[in-house]
Formats: sequence, C-alpha cells, structure tokens
Amino acid sequence: MHYLDNSATTAVSPAAAQKAMKLMTCCFGNPSSLHALGIRAEHELQAARETVAGTIGADSREIIFTSGGTEANNLAVFGASEAKRRTCKRVVVSSVEHSSVREAAQKLSDEGWEVVQIPPATDGSVRPADVAAAVTDHTALVSVMLVNNETGVVNPVEEIFEAVHLKNRQTICHTDAVQAFGKLDFGVKRLGADLLTVSAHKVHAPKGCGALFVRKGVRILPRQIGGEQERRLRGGTEPLPAVAAFGVACGEFQTEANLATVRSLNAYAREKLLSIDGVVCNSPENALPYVLNISAGRVRSETMLHFLEERGVYVSSGSACAKGKPSYVLRAMGFEQKRADSALRVSFSKNNTTKDVDALVEGIALGLQTLAYR
Repeated sequence: MHYLDNSATTAVSPAAAQKAMKLMTCCFGNPSSLHALGIRAEHELQAARETVAGTIGADSREIIFTSGGTEANNLAVFGASEAKRRTCKRVVVSSVEHSSVREAAQKLSDEGWEVVQIPPATDGSVRPADVAAAVTDHTALVSVMLVNNETGVVNPVEEIFEAVHLKNRQTICHTDAVQAFGKLDFGVKRLGADLLTVSAHKVHAPKGCGALFVRKGVRILPRQIGGEQERRLRGGTEPLPAVAAFGVACGEFQTEANLATVRSLNAYAREKLLSIDGVVCNSPENALPYVLNISAGRVRSETMLHFLEERGVYVSSGSACAKGKPSYVLRAMGFEQKRADSALRVSFSKNNTTKDVDALVEGIALGLQTLAYR
C-alpha cells in the first residue's frame, strides 16, 4: 500500500495507540470523578493538555479539547462572534478557508452578519493589506488559515494579524492551523493569534479529538451547554483515550527533521510528476512540502483517484471533507474549471518514501495513457 493522503488523516503511531488502549482498559475513570480512578484520569488529562499546549507555546489553561478541527473552528467562529454581537456586526474570512470556517461564516451571513470574504492572490496566499482593509471598528473576528489544506500554501498569518490589530485591537484573530500543526515551527505568541485550531488525527493520533487555543483574556461563548468541563466552553465528558493519545503523538514531534525529509520527498515527486506529459503543479514552490496539488491532464480527479486506488496508491481529489466536490480553492486561485476538475492532492507524512512516489508516478502515467476525460 502506498498511502499519500495524510492531509485527510494519518496512521496512528504505535505509542499513541498503546496509550489509548491503556486509557480504555486500565485508567478508564471519568476525569471529573472524585475517587482515585477519576483522579488518575484527571492527571492523564492534564498531562496531555500540557503537552499539546507546549507544542504551540501556550499555557495549558488556554487549551480547550474538542472532538476535532471542525468543532474547534465552529467554536472559534460562532463563539467569538456571539461574544461580540452587541457591538460588532462584521466578520472577515479568506475565501479559501476550510469548509468548517467558510460555512460557519455563511451561517452568520444568513443570520444578518456582514461577512467579507478575502480572495487570495494568484499564488493562493492571502495578503495582509487586503485583510486589514476589510477591518472596521465593528469587526468581531478575522479568520485566516495558516496552511491551506488543498494546496499547502502558507499564509503570512503573523503579518495579517499584526495588520488587523493595528487597525482594531479588539478584533479577535483566529487561525485554522490544522495542516500546519506538527509540520511547521510556529507559536501562538509569534503569530499573534487569539484563537488557534489543531486536530489530533492529522498528527498520528486517533480521530475524535482536537483542540482550540483560547488566549487568556479572550472571551468566547460556548456552542453547547451543560457540564463544567473545558472551562464550560465545551461541556461533556472528555474522550480521554483519544486526548491522552493526542498528547503522546505531540510528544513525538520532530518538526525540523521531518520537514527536511518531506521537503526532499516533495522535490523528488515534483520532478518525477512534471516529467509526465499533461501533468501540471497547482501548489506554489514555497508551499508547505507536506501537500502537493497537481492536475493530471484530461482525466477527471475521481476517475484517476479510483484508477490509482486499484493499484494500491491512495491520494485525494481535494479536501476530504468536500467528498469529491469541485475545488473552490483552485477556482479562487484563478485556475480554469477543467484544471480544477482534474486536480489531485498528494499529501505526505514522515512515514512516506520514494517508493510511494514511484508507485504514484507509474500509476498516473499509466492512467493518462488509458483513461479518457469524461
């Protein structure tokens, strides 16, 4: 098997899986229970919280565990806007955000909020001046992702948030850092983020867990009520096996070493893929190398995807959450519909090798020889 869809999800590391099993079978108490088993569980919860916080330079009290990136993004967008509803009426997002931000913003628009979508430049990046120009005295929230999940484009979030806060210090700045987390060296203080989203299953931990960083002093409102957990921002018993495993996976980060390995693999893939007649690259050269978006000539994405799958090669046609729908990200970057319709997202992890790339290249070359665009 040649798995190259790591932006959708990753294989759980053995150590993280073992931790989850231990928490399901041995230390299975409720962290809110006051007996000894509950207290042990609470210690595990706090240990994981401290580890996750440490990876982004946050205080453990600033980490709110959620069910994943989508819930964390929803909590950020709705929680921040609702907290400022009395005095604000505007939200600013980029037009290439993950659907969990994009559709949340659309929901606010349907409810009467003024929502401004900032288009990217031709290289896919969001420009600080464009975002700042959309900020007014009544802007509650700005949300711009750190790394685009379809193209790997790295946005200048630090500069964007600095420009926003110069314009309106009270505007809350959120970034979806799901695709950057564990792959790019960043910290919440350096970024100037008030809210920041991460997800467990993108970094070799189990699905069903994520986190929202909420900077001390920033007020957001919960999306669900009932329960004292997570500072009353996300009530309900914490999924401790997944949370503890998340902490273990974060403790295994080797960001710089892995980035160097993947950068080399990405360069190898670009050279091999672009030697195939009809293949073009949609990710810019300076994109995060973990993501490589290409278009495979005259063959539609879904057709090529299943052709590759039959040969044991697994890629995506775009964001996994879109379930095969046409890419609004590529269209926003100015690519024609036909090119967007044939796009494939190749996404690497620390576990991939050149053998995976060779299998991909062989499969695409054969597919272009045998498949028709239809």
